[in-house]
Amino acid sequence: VQLVESGGGLVQAGGSLRLSCTVSGLTFDDLRWGWFRQAPGKEREGISCISRGGSSTLYADSVKGRFSISRDNAKNTLFLQMNSLKPEDTAMYYCAARNYYNSYDCFVASSYNYWGQGTQVTVSS
Repeated sequence: VQLVESGGGLVQAGGSLRLSCTVSGLTFDDLRWGWFRQAPGKEREGISCISRGGSSTLYADSVKGRFSISRDNAKNTLFLQMNSLKPEDTAMYYCAARNYYNSYDCFVASSYNYWGQGTQVTVSS
């Protein structure tokens, strides 16, 4: 199983980036997804999650109104559109997937059983 994030980079404050995450070795349609981030010296933070069909999404207050999570089941790809970026958004961003069907807290890292290696996002002021 492999999850691969892409799309990170250096951007000025107020700019946008779109992160992508693809998976191999799992059936994309069966997965629930989350995006997490971790800044140096800080704990990993759950910022967004999406249901299997994509109809249900949740956002942390820190990104609500600026970030948008989506999934394209036909392309087996998860996205995170990030707009109005701020320097405090600087972090390593991770996609995470779970194929369990019980209830869970989608902002908790231990809810997910598969993780990508991360993509760095740096926002300059």
